Amino acid sequence: MSAHYQVTGATAVEISASIESGIRASALAPGAPLPPVRALAAELAVSPATVSRAYQELRQRGLIVTAGRNGTRVRPRPPVAASRSALSPPPAPGLRDLSRGEPDPRLLPPLGPHLGVLADTAGPPVSYSDAGVLPDLAEAARARLAADGVPAGELTLTGGALDGIERLLGAHLRAGDAVAVEDPGWANLLDLVAALGLRAIGVPVDDDGPLAAGVGAALDAGARALIVTSRAQNPTGAAISAGRAAQLRALLADRPDLLLIEDDHAAELARVPLHPLAGATRSWAFLRSVSKPFGPDLRLAVLVGDATTVARVAGRARVGAGWVSTVLQRLVLSLWRDPAVTALIERAADSYERRRNDLVAALADRGLAAHGRSGINVWLPVTDETVASTVLRDAGWLAAPGALYRIAGRPALRITVSALDEAELPALADALARAAHPAAPTGFSA
Repeated sequence: MSAHYQVTGATAVEISASIESGIRASALAPGAPLPPVRALAAELAVSPATVSRAYQELRQRGLIVTAGRNGTRVRPRPPVAASRSALSPPPAPGLRDLSRGEPDPRLLPPLGPHLGVLADTAGPPVSYSDAGVLPDLAEAARARLAADGVPAGELTLTGGALDGIERLLGAHLRAGDAVAVEDPGWANLLDLVAALGLRAIGVPVDDDGPLAAGVGAALDAGARALIVTSRAQNPTGAAISAGRAAQLRALLADRPDLLLIEDDHAAELARVPLHPLAGATRSWAFLRSVSKPFGPDLRLAVLVGDATTVARVAGRARVGAGWVSTVLQRLVLSLWRDPAVTALIERAADSYERRRNDLVAALADRGLAAHGRSGINVWLPVTDETVASTVLRDAGWLAAPGALYRIAGRPALRITVSALDEAELPALADALARAAHPAAPTGFSA
């Protein structure tokens, strides 16, 4: 705990509020340790049970985590923190930032021409009673999904993939329920699961997706939902292969009550075939957002699934946000229909594929086994994340530490290739080779 922050309170509510205030004000940094229960109880002159209740409430809300011998700490990305993460230091002048996991803005389609078309073709204002999924967009979305082998189902829209996942989990699960997630997996998803008061069970991942044995173990441990990434898995680049899909579908056939959620966020940027699991269980949902190919500011995802699951999501939206803006829907439809945009997305996909494969190959030439079968990220196992990040930073590069994405996996770095120029690859590969296996110090202290 920060030496400059004093936890206060005489009740569990007051203690948890004090710690939350410290996190929100950055007085308690992400990853900062909190006092042991008995030590804080003695300091505040309250019972250990009072402190335990405060810590339990903070854990259920995703603000803190208990990490075995490492004690109780502030989560790396607590949902009330002002900054993204203390584990990712702010960029310094001259430092090449490869930590963000975002698409290359140079390869995103320009929205201006399509906004102009919308202005010229705008109809009458939409009323509350008329709003919803535009029939033309639904038809186009179904055709795009069918072309990739996604089974037909009911369809709705959400404000992006993570919004869809949150609505699905909220409609099916309750605080304390277990969710099987990829390990390593998407940092935002791990944070969301914690913030919802759910319990994450990690499923090991290889280049072909979640391991069937790991999924089976998670289900046996009581997981009520399984969340998988179809392609371009963040952070490893894994993509579910045909063989792995067959294994998982056979396994899930015996779990009809499991909620299966698939995230195909890369969509048009993927350069590997889609092998969907959709329909393997009675309750299923397949999500495809437009943010990665078309732009992060386009907060729209298509959600298709069984009738009950989609009805729950759409029904919950009606009593909350209501609907995804029809202006945004028309903009996305205009982008989908534009051959020039389609060609630009193709070029972007080729560029990411080339840069990612070239970096993996350059690392292999230097004796490093990196992962990156699809998507915009490369996952590089290292001996020590802190040392590796420091060595890399000293060489002028910034990567994302694997701790943000891991539950029980090995240390690693995540490198986003979308910001890379091909001429930079040799220098980056050399720096990563030094960072992954730094030379031991010489002299008597070695």
